[in-house]
Amino acid sequence: PPPLKNDCFALPPGTVDISEARDLFVAQDVIAPRASPPKANSAVDGYGFAGSLANEEEVIRLALHPERAAAGVPMQSAVAEGQAVRILTGAQLPEGVDTVVLQEDVATDGQEVVFHGPLKLGANTRKAGEDVQPANVMLTTGQRLRATDLSLAASVGISQIECFRRLRIGVLSTGDEVCDVTQSAAPHQIYDANRPMLLSLIAAWGFVAVDLGHVNDDRDQLRERHLSALLSETGSIEFWRIAVKPGRPLAMGMWGAMPIFGLPGNPVAAATCAMIFARPSFNVLAGGHWMMPQSYWVKASFEKRKKPGRREYLRARLIGDQVEVFKSEGSGRISGLSWANGFVELPDHAVTIRHGDLVKFIPFDSFN
Repeated sequence: PPPLKNDCFALPPGTVDISEARDLFVAQDVIAPRASPPKANSAVDGYGFAGSLANEEEVIRLALHPERAAAGVPMQSAVAEGQAVRILTGAQLPEGVDTVVLQEDVATDGQEVVFHGPLKLGANTRKAGEDVQPANVMLTTGQRLRATDLSLAASVGISQIECFRRLRIGVLSTGDEVCDVTQSAAPHQIYDANRPMLLSLIAAWGFVAVDLGHVNDDRDQLRERHLSALLSETGSIEFWRIAVKPGRPLAMGMWGAMPIFGLPGNPVAAATCAMIFARPSFNVLAGGHWMMPQSYWVKASFEKRKKPGRREYLRARLIGDQVEVFKSEGSGRISGLSWANGFVELPDHAVTIRHGDLVKFIPFDSFN
């Protein structure tokens, strides 16, 4: 990755309710304050007893305890040896019970229960802390919170998590030739295809997308928008021009501590640079780690000879166990982006691809 990998820093953290924390990044390890489950309990509806009885004989006959153990209503009395008690899923195991037999495996007349052994000691029960132990690290710094992570936090009574602030990303289009899709384009103009695409990508990546609109190629207008870093006036250009096709004219500027990406105007190049370079940078800015997309080696159903000197990303479509590429490599062919479901990445060095060769395929979904 470019030097940007080491130049991005997350926004300040804050305490966030778990109801608002999805897609945020953890700013401090989350420690379990209690066990989950807090007490040993039944995993099924059935009858609980002392498991040492289960191996004594083929048919087990036990007296039925008059009480019932239910979730949230712990029994106050113990279950004596030779007794069984009706117990429901999630109920805390009463004193004297360490094993549960499924209700469908039991015959009862209301006075006693009968079932066939043997039954493994501890069968159909959950041990205290078998999921989470007190003081365990449940969620780690830099981890992005999913709905399932929030469920884990809630299971031990955590209602708030220290997270980095939600990243807001603005998208501004420039160019005299660009016309907003809500207006009528003159013959010499093109419609702004990049801004809707980039705003949608940012939202799909779990960040806040801010539409900054469009300005013409006017230095004063850009200055009024506080984007002078793009012009190297009060900011700095960290790098531009990269050995990647499509996407060679990529600029990265810093305005104070705020990174600004200058993407190519051609939509294919803009999408490629946004996914390959901007996407992992956003992860770091949001408090996470530099994210490398998942990729797979699949058979090529195309042929290509590539010269050395730059990395190439071909619009590609995975069909079964083979991948094909779009008929044209032109960076203005937006139809290829719509047709594709990923990239084929070709290395910096020279390479000749023949039908059946293994190539590196990166699904678009792996950037989400």
